[in-house]
Amino acid sequence: MLGRALKKKLILGDEHDDALRQSLMACLASLGADVAARQWGLGGSQTLETMRVYLGKDLVVVEAETYVGLSIQGEARVVSRVAAALKKP
Repeated sequence: MLGRALKKKLILGDEHDDALRQSLMACLASLGADVAARQWGLGGSQTLETMRVYLGKDLVVVEAETYVGLSIQGEARVVSRVAAALKKP
């Protein structure tokens, strides 16, 4: 299921941008997201945080990776929906 669902990845900004992270979490909550799993890892100077959330039956993966940024990935229509909701004031 995970391989099939990951069709679009969108880098939202810097992985250390706490305001962006808070906005993303608030946005996901407003869309009814259900957090299924959280993971954190460290490899040398690089960290990777991964969170899997469901919007209904749709999986969205949120990642914060050093040197990459804060990203969301999943089916294109779902990623676009989250990105549009995140841009709303």
